[in-house]
Amino acid sequence: MGQDMSVTSVSTGRRPAEAERRQRILEAAERAFVRNGFHATTMQHVADEVGTSAGNLYRYFPSKEAIVEGLCELDQARRAESFAAFADLMTRNGDLTEAMRKGLREHVFKPPEKARLIVEMWAEAGRNPRVAEITRAIDADVLVGLERLMDVAKAAGAASPALDSCFGARFFFTFVAGLFKRIAIEADFDPEAETPMALGVLKALFAGKLAPEPAAPDGGADSCDGP
Repeated sequence: MGQDMSVTSVSTGRRPAEAERRQRILEAAERAFVRNGFHATTMQHVADEVGTSAGNLYRYFPSKEAIVEGLCELDQARRAESFAAFADLMTRNGDLTEAMRKGLREHVFKPPEKARLIVEMWAEAGRNPRVAEITRAIDADVLVGLERLMDVAKAAGAASPALDSCFGARFFFTFVAGLFKRIAIEADFDPEAETPMALGVLKALFAGKLAPEPAAPDGGADSCDGP
């Protein structure tokens, strides 16, 4: 789920100048969004942060929504790498606790400014249909990745066969969203103090001890059941 908006460069080789320029713009936009709030940030703010003209900025990104798409593309690539690393860790040694600690430390317990950016994006999605469309696509991608991780964990013996992968993905997604909100607004949020709680909940989930209540006879279909 989790929406990771960090754009710190990790490239080790030279990339084309255009790609490097786009990356610098995205890094600057991220700083401007965190400082001013997404809704209040203008393209001129981003241009000033980059140290270029608004006209030059529009050559690379024609709108704030295009910047959001650029940030999301980077996030998607990093998230795929993270999911693959998490799955590899479980497959190699089946150590669920180690994998969970690593995942929480690197992808959930973010710096407050990163969490605030994610919350800003959620708020903007309520106002801007295009941003809403982008965030829904991100959410869908995250849920697919999480469900696959649940399947890998079960295949590796790190999770109970009783775990419903779709339910597990949706629960994990919702749980982490709540943590992002707390990190964003609680000045005294302490990741070390919160880790035992998070580990306990997630280990119970992977052990198959958390499950949804059966739907009432006249209730709607579970969202994991399809239409």
